[in-house]
Amino acid sequence: MKKVLMLLAVAVLMTVPAMSQVVTMKIGYVDSETILKQLPEAIKAQGDLDALIEKWNGAVDSMSVALQSEFADYQKQQANMPEAKKQEVQQRLVKKQQDIEEYRRSKFAQGTGEIYRRQEELLKPVKEKTFKMIEVVAKEEGMQFVFDKAGDILLLYADPLYDITYKVLDKLKRGK
Repeated sequence: MKKVLMLLAVAVLMTVPAMSQVVTMKIGYVDSETILKQLPEAIKAQGDLDALIEKWNGAVDSMSVALQSEFADYQKQQANMPEAKKQEVQQRLVKKQQDIEEYRRSKFAQGTGEIYRRQEELLKPVKEKTFKMIEVVAKEEGMQFVFDKAGDILLLYADPLYDITYKVLDKLKRGK
């Protein structure tokens, strides 16, 4: 019985210091969309991306106009065409339509289109620089965790006191 009481007393004494050590955790968040909208390198990368999109959309538009023109010509002349010629022109028109769709898919397909590869290529250096600066600011502020308010991680409430977005943005702009 004495041994049981002694073991119980030791166990209680061992847990008391553990319970008295309260660990405070400091958590912060950033809004990466705000950073990407205001950081000069990100703005330039987005401008380059927008120029590519405009160029590719222009190519799709010009191919579509050419196809529509050729189709209109075909409709005007089809009554006087031999059947073999009609089928040849129809096949050519279908092929051109497929080519336009393939071009559009190669440039803009969700996740696999060239636009997504180019976006990653253009924004990768910006993201790496931003992540490094987030780490610097978080360490300076003594934060253990930093969430991205704009990302896929759901953040239901955030006290603006812990928003380090503009500190990160300021350091990125100053290059420190």
